[in-house]
Amino acid sequence: MGQFNYGGQAVIEGVMMRGANEWAVVVRAPSDEIIVKRQPLTEAVYRRPFFKLPFVRGLSMLWDSLGLGMRALMYSADVAMQDEDGTQEASLSGPLAWGTVALSLALGIGLFFLLPTFLISLLDRAISSTFLSVLAEGLVRLGIFIGYLALIGLMPDIRRVFAYHGAEHKTINAYEHGAPLTPESVAAFPRAHTRCGTGFLLIVLIIFVLLSLVIGRPAFWLRLLSRLVLIPIVAGISYEALKLSARYYDRSALVRALVAPNLALQRLTTREPDAAMLEVSIRALQEILQSEGLEQPPAATA
Repeated sequence: MGQFNYGGQAVIEGVMMRGANEWAVVVRAPSDEIIVKRQPLTEAVYRRPFFKLPFVRGLSMLWDSLGLGMRALMYSADVAMQDEDGTQEASLSGPLAWGTVALSLALGIGLFFLLPTFLISLLDRAISSTFLSVLAEGLVRLGIFIGYLALIGLMPDIRRVFAYHGAEHKTINAYEHGAPLTPESVAAFPRAHTRCGTGFLLIVLIIFVLLSLVIGRPAFWLRLLSRLVLIPIVAGISYEALKLSARYYDRSALVRALVAPNLALQRLTTREPDAAMLEVSIRALQEILQSEGLEQPPAATA
């Protein structure tokens, strides 16, 4: 088994998996056909030694979510808009796709990073302690984050995406434990994983509080600007913390206790997948393993 930590994310009716050299997105079309798209990783963030340095390599995880992940998501949306005979009704590719990405990124930064700072600024005169002010901002940010996940999880389409997220985790867990990659075998594994992006975001929120304490309480506009500047710095630190927690999870009771909130939060972003979802997720991982010569090519799907 290779030392690379395989992983991916859920998309619309499918799963994207990333390996060391290629990425693959596998989607179940409205016709029930399994459609595979596999491409090499050519971006500098995966190729240049600089981006493999500690505290810098966290940028690759950001790119996985914001760049690679959105490309996979848009591709899956295009497949979902096909008729059962394979005719493409519409497409989200091109300027519309990247406009949607830009808008989503702006809304995410505004909602999770800037809005909590603004809300606390309204009450800041009544808060005597810098520590309490920063802690309150962090709690508001955490509350918005958890509330957002809980609310979107009520939407039927998002619940299906979350089920594919559970399928992705189960598949990676099965592979890392050396189990057969069959729906029956994979279904027995937990749908939480120590390297999940949801847990990464939780670590980001905690590190944000710690670094914000160092900055203190500057003027409102400087405080807003500092939150934007902190994003890549916090991402780098949080990625290293995530890797360390995953590495020592089975070796340390203290690490398991620290990781427990991470795993608990994943109950909001995963659902129990069915066999068809597991089949798609397994195929996505098999495509990546095949590209690296680690497994025989998957059987053709009718």
